[in-house]
Amino acid sequence: MSFVFETIGITGFHRSSKVAQCVIDTIALLRKWQLSVILDQKSADALSLPIPEKTTISDNLENCDLIIAIGGDGNMLSAARTFSLLDIPVIGINRGELGFLTDLSPDTLAESLKGILQGQFKEEQRFLIQGSVQRNGEAVHQFNALNDIVLFPGKHAQLIEFEVSINDQFVYRLRADGLIIATPTGSTAYALSAGGPIIDGQLNTLLLVPKLPHTLSNRPIVIDGDSTISIHLCPANPSHAALSFDGQEDVRLNFEDIITIKRQQRSLRLLHPVDHNPYHVLRNKLQWSQQLIPLKDKT
Repeated sequence: MSFVFETIGITGFHRSSKVAQCVIDTIALLRKWQLSVILDQKSADALSLPIPEKTTISDNLENCDLIIAIGGDGNMLSAARTFSLLDIPVIGINRGELGFLTDLSPDTLAESLKGILQGQFKEEQRFLIQGSVQRNGEAVHQFNALNDIVLFPGKHAQLIEFEVSINDQFVYRLRADGLIIATPTGSTAYALSAGGPIIDGQLNTLLLVPKLPHTLSNRPIVIDGDSTISIHLCPANPSHAALSFDGQEDVRLNFEDIITIKRQQRSLRLLHPVDHNPYHVLRNKLQWSQQLIPLKDKT
């Protein structure tokens, strides 16, 4: 049996018992196929199950040929931010809820995973965005995101005021609950809930979606993916305004901070089974074409 990937890294940090069991089952499969397995330290610490023998546990997965992210999209987002920078391909096993990115099912894991490891897969590039916060002319925070970077008021429901420029051209000054800057991958996440469009994951675009703007005329804008976006916090803002990236970590902002966001140079190498169909994923996850059941027929 010949495999194109020989050293496999696994990340599945989660307190869920079904994620923990899926990590163990996946390691057992890989060991059965006589592949080298490295489990990241966080995932190992979170498991309440015994880890199979001959499994290496490490904080460093940079020498792996392939990364398997087990869980929901949160685990995949975390893996994408790290391993896109290392040019290591990633696949996802869905043990979460929606799972737009984690498309391997535990029910058919052995067959699907073996095919991918033997070279039967589709590979696509998904770009990330990187952001920095400038304070008094100095970069004080830098970060990246696969889905989105979000400006929001912080702890209180309160409007914030900011100016947006694209490629040094002024766009608008806005009072709103914030602003979502999303990639095509992130167009099915927070941006979709805020009224943004769904964008094909292969397009080179960025999406700006205002959150509850204090004007009826402001709408989402789709721009070229190679653009540089600058956001300037206006002086009258509350001091608790903040940024989040991929909804997982927050950065607190000060008056007159300047946020710069642009495309990250390296993309995520995302692997799928050969029968992967993005429109099937959308239909399934968003329940398109689902027949409504008349009230009288419900039991």
